[in-house]
Amino acid sequence: MAVPRPRPGQGAATRASAARVVAEVLLAGRALSEALEGELEHIAEERDRALVQEIGYGVMRRLPRLKAFAERLLPRPFAGQDPQIQALLLVGLYQLTELRIPDHAAIGETVQAARLLAKGWATGLLNALLRRFQRERGTLEAAPPQSPEVAWCFPAWLIERIRAAWPEDWERILVASNQRPPLGLRVNQVRIGRTQYSERLAAVGITARPIAHAPQGLALEQRVIPTTLPGYGEGLFSVQDGAAQLAAPLMDLALGQRVLDACAAPGGKTTHIAELAHNAITLTAVDREPSRVARIEENLARLGLVAETSVGDAIEPKGAWSERRYQRILLDVPCTATGVIRRHPDIKWLRQPLDLTRLVETQARMLRALWPLLAPGGVLLYATCSLLPEENECQMAGFLTENADARERPIAADWGRARSVGVQILPGEDDMDGFYYARVEKCAA
Repeated sequence: MAVPRPRPGQGAATRASAARVVAEVLLAGRALSEALEGELEHIAEERDRALVQEIGYGVMRRLPRLKAFAERLLPRPFAGQDPQIQALLLVGLYQLTELRIPDHAAIGETVQAARLLAKGWATGLLNALLRRFQRERGTLEAAPPQSPEVAWCFPAWLIERIRAAWPEDWERILVASNQRPPLGLRVNQVRIGRTQYSERLAAVGITARPIAHAPQGLALEQRVIPTTLPGYGEGLFSVQDGAAQLAAPLMDLALGQRVLDACAAPGGKTTHIAELAHNAITLTAVDREPSRVARIEENLARLGLVAETSVGDAIEPKGAWSERRYQRILLDVPCTATGVIRRHPDIKWLRQPLDLTRLVETQARMLRALWPLLAPGGVLLYATCSLLPEENECQMAGFLTENADARERPIAADWGRARSVGVQILPGEDDMDGFYYARVEKCAA
C-alpha cells in the first residue's frame, strides 16, 4: 500500500517565501527590503513573517560560507543548479547552521517547500544534500576557509577597498558589519520623554537602553516588529540608528530658519529636524520619487509634525523650492552604503566596483547644484553612510578647493574619528552604524 505523500504546510510555505526572497536578491538584483516587502504582505502570522525576515537577512550575511558548503555537497557546480533550488538549499543550510530549529523540521519543511515552488522533482536531491550536511557537519564546519570571501563573508573587491581605507581597522569593520544590529528608536520629544517611553516599553516586558550621544535614542536588542511596539500609532517614536540621529543636532537649528532636506525620504532626518525645532522653522523636504515623498508625508502625519514636501531632484533643482535661499541644508547623498551593511547585508552582493565612480560623480553634482541655494552665512551638512574616503573626506576636500566661498565648520564631538575634513563613525563604534558628516559654511559676501 502506497504511503500518502505529506502535504506542504505553513512551515513549508515560509521556507518557500524565504527562497523566493533570496532568489530575487541574488538573481534579479532586487534590494532585500523590497523583496521582503513583496513576500511579507501575503503572510498573516507575525511568527512566520519574522522567520522569513530572519532567513533572508541571515543568508545575505553568511552567503559565501553557505555557498561553500553547497559546493562541497553538490556533485555538479552550484551555479549550474536551478535558481530557486539554489536559494532553497541556502535557506536549508542557514537553518541548520545558525538557527535553533530542530534539524528534522528545518530539513523536512525546506524539502516540502520545493513542491510549493513547483519543483517537486528536486525534493529527493534537497533531502539528500541537507541530510548529508547533517551527518558531516563537524567536518564541513571545521574545514579552513578556501578564500577571503568565505573567511570574512564579504566580496573580495570590497575587502580590499575597506582594507586600503582603514588599514588598522579593516578586520574589526568586517566583523562588526556581519553582526546583527540593535533596533534603534528615536523618541519623539514633542510627545513624550525618553525615560517615560522606556517605562512604557518596560511595562510590556521590553528592555531598552539609551543610545550614546543621542539624547532621544533607545536601543532594543529584542527582535520585535516596530509597528507592534507601544505608541507607534500615536507617533511616540521613529525607527532610526544612533548615528543617523546625530545629523539634526549638527545643523545648529534656530528659530525662524529656512531649512532644506534635499534627499529626504523616508523622512527620518526630516522628522528629527522638525522635532528639535518644535515646528518653529520653515522646513522643506525634497525627494525624487513621488512614492518616497508620500512616505515622508506619512511619517510627518504620524508624528504630528509639519514640513513642506516636494518632488524634486537635487541634481537639477527646479520648482518653487529651488527658488528660495536656505540658512541650513541637509544633503544626505546617495552612496555605496558600506557603513550600514550590518543593517542591509544585501549591499555586499548588490554593490559593484563601478558603482563607486558613478556615486562619487552624483554626489559632486548634487553639491554643485545645491550650493547656490544656501544663503550667505548658512551651513550645509553633508552626510553619507559610507566608509570610503572617495565619498567622504576626499569629496569634501575637492568641494572646498573648488569653491572659494566655502569653508569647513569643524565638528567638535566626543564620537567618531576626525578626518582631514569632517568626522567618520565606523560600524559598531558605540554600537552605531558607519556614518560620515562634514559641515560647510558659505562665507558672507
